[in-house]
Amino acid sequence: MTSYLELSSITKSYGNFTALDNVSLSVEKGEFVTFLGPSGSGKTTTLMIVAGFEKASGGSVQVGGRSISELAPHERNIGIVFQNYALFPHKTAAENVYFPLQMRGVSRGKGLRQAEEMLSLVGLKGFGHRHPKELSGGQQQRVALARALVFEPSLLLLDEPLGALDKNLREQMQIEIKRIQRSLGVTTIFVTHDQSEAMSMSDRIVVFEKGRIEQCAAPLDIYHRPKTSFVAAFIGESNLIPATVTNAASREADNPLLGSFEYAGADNRLTDGQAVTLLIRPEHIKLSRNPVEDRKNVRMIVDTVVNYGDNALVIGRAGDIPMRVRVLGADVVIIKEGEECCISWTPDSVFVITK
Repeated sequence: MTSYLELSSITKSYGNFTALDNVSLSVEKGEFVTFLGPSGSGKTTTLMIVAGFEKASGGSVQVGGRSISELAPHERNIGIVFQNYALFPHKTAAENVYFPLQMRGVSRGKGLRQAEEMLSLVGLKGFGHRHPKELSGGQQQRVALARALVFEPSLLLLDEPLGALDKNLREQMQIEIKRIQRSLGVTTIFVTHDQSEAMSMSDRIVVFEKGRIEQCAAPLDIYHRPKTSFVAAFIGESNLIPATVTNAASREADNPLLGSFEYAGADNRLTDGQAVTLLIRPEHIKLSRNPVEDRKNVRMIVDTVVNYGDNALVIGRAGDIPMRVRVLGADVVIIKEGEECCISWTPDSVFVITK
């Protein structure tokens, strides 16, 4: 496959502040790619440059092999949905969806028929006559999505569109947006700071930090094989342990407080004496009263137990190193806050990060 959306060395400066620093990215046709990162990381600025609402200080944007960098937003054939939906309150749902077709010269009769068809696709058949104030937040979000899709855009841009919805509706809309995107095959860029949205919806995730791309990969690769300590800490929960490689050939490292570690996930180019960070996800750690055979065992003092019903997060300290352990809710009764326990793991649960 050839690249459909191509961002080449995009920079953006506001005076002395650099919002984007040499951002390059290739997106294939039909892909669902999520821009993920904390506030101020550059994800929304990048989206706005693609949409044409911001002008890059340098670099170029191409869609389908054609540069769109100098085109006005309305000339780019891009659909966009914002968090606040931006629906016209005096227009019905069907009229809102018809509006971009009207701007393109489509007759009212034909345009409203297309609008009703698109409303049906997003699950709002029979709602075309209602005004936004007569619709729930989730229904308004669907109208905004239908409006962004009705003119068959070359790209669909979604800027935190689920942020105003409650948890259950947000999860429902995650499924719906992905279903609609797949059925239409539209290339989609989704901006969010919510990890669960990114993990559940994306073909690939682009992690932003301080105006740069930290990593771009499939969700499970991002989670299990983060390239940097920032990505490891930002995606999911993590235990990050500073260590020194003691025997690269045997895949061994050492932490002064916790002793020797065996690891499985690592770059083959590691060298003896190299400073690294060891990543162990909380769900890969076993909590017990006593050491477990054939596993790396350390003692931990329990500080806090956060119970979620079906599982619990046990937070404690192994020496001076903070540790987090995810256990099934039924198993957490074996330990109480303030007590000492044993935590253990296998080498294949230890991933080495060099940045």
